[in-house]
Amino acid sequence: MLAQVTDSKAKADAEVNGDPAAKGDAATENRAESAATATATAVDIGANKSYSIPAMEILGFDFLLNRLNHQFSGSSDYDVTTTTIRDNLHGKWATDNDPYQVNQFAHPYQGAMYHGFARSAGLGYWESAGYTFLGSVAWEVAGEKTRPSVNDQVASGIAGSFLGEALFRMSNLVLERSDGTPKFWREVAAAAISPATGFNRLAYGDRFDSVFSSRGAYYYSRLQVGLGSATRNVQGTSTADKGKELLTDFYMEYGLPGNPSYQYTRPFDYFAFQFTASSANIFENILTRGLLVGKAYEGGPDFRGIWGLYGSYDYISPQTYRISSTALSLGTTGQWWLSKDIALQGTAMLGAGYAAVGTLHGGANGEYHYGAAPQAMLAMRLIFGNRVALDVAAREYFVSNVGSDSGGGRDNIARADVSLTMRIKKQHSIAIKYLWNRRDATYSFLGDGTQERSIIGIYYSYDGDSNFGAIDWR
Repeated sequence: MLAQVTDSKAKADAEVNGDPAAKGDAATENRAESAATATATAVDIGANKSYSIPAMEILGFDFLLNRLNHQFSGSSDYDVTTTTIRDNLHGKWATDNDPYQVNQFAHPYQGAMYHGFARSAGLGYWESAGYTFLGSVAWEVAGEKTRPSVNDQVASGIAGSFLGEALFRMSNLVLERSDGTPKFWREVAAAAISPATGFNRLAYGDRFDSVFSSRGAYYYSRLQVGLGSATRNVQGTSTADKGKELLTDFYMEYGLPGNPSYQYTRPFDYFAFQFTASSANIFENILTRGLLVGKAYEGGPDFRGIWGLYGSYDYISPQTYRISSTALSLGTTGQWWLSKDIALQGTAMLGAGYAAVGTLHGGANGEYHYGAAPQAMLAMRLIFGNRVALDVAAREYFVSNVGSDSGGGRDNIARADVSLTMRIKKQHSIAIKYLWNRRDATYSFLGDGTQERSIIGIYYSYDGDSNFGAIDWR
């Protein structure tokens, strides 16, 4: 359903971006006019907001989730009583070793549901983040009888808001830009992206049917489908590997700097989101980052950008190992016109977070550890007119033994990818992509180890913007 966003973007911007000769004030005015048309029906979503409805929805969601897990999990962890609730309220918090995909994917998505209930009921970002945090506390205390865990609180209570806000905004983009798509299908697509938003729109009708306005945010979206083949694979302690994999990748950057009329006054007025599905491992990555607090700046007539505090949730799983991180970083995002037709876009971030890392398909499901994680990210896109784009991105995480549950483990994770995209016709392109991952681990009880995997692939790409996201304000 995320492809709906890409398709809507392509149709909405075809007239403005399809002509590479469209320059200067005329292009800016056309974009402003297009944005005004797209947001004409989007009103203040907080006009009929409710504090009580999302609170009841979150508690009801927790109750239903507990009952479903109790019925189908086969575990006694969900046999909650007043005694277990009282013990959790007065007991110490711990670090648990539940299955990795439960802790690092299911819990952030659970938090995203909390966030979506609050946002779609008209609450602002920070109010909704508070509901997400408290909703996670409620689950830790009363959703399970096991001791509340710090790692789950970070994943659900904090990462959940970062993921949930991106999903909420993409869901509303589908609703905001109709482009002739029947309302029913737009509602279905929006609900698939953010189920909590879809529930409130269905359950409360007119009260919460206002569309959250993008305020004319310029965004670039891309959907790719391709085949990747491993060029190097060092499995380490991993016991499974597939040399080839089918990959589907969706990427979006929302609120790209350059539009002089767009203001960064709300958290996530700029964000980037990427989701890659793999035939070998289901989720290869889920990556989202958003500007929480910041402002725009100009570095001359050919450079515009934003800087400030970013929040991020990363989940990376390249078959042999996996890492998930929730972090705060200082960073900047900008665009620089190097010449008449060549633009450079990029984001640089440096920060710290809390991460979990471990072997995939290892000897034990709990073979991973948590720790404080300094990290850095650099992503750049070099755009040559409307014909070719070169994307380069690099990430590094150092998962220390500070705050670790393993008492002596640390990991260094590095990831880099390079992609060359060549336009064939309109929004249709071919891309060649190389992806490299490496993990160097040191544990007092296991010794040193290395896991490395690199793949190269060819993709069909459907781009939502015939200029690869370049904004011309000149």
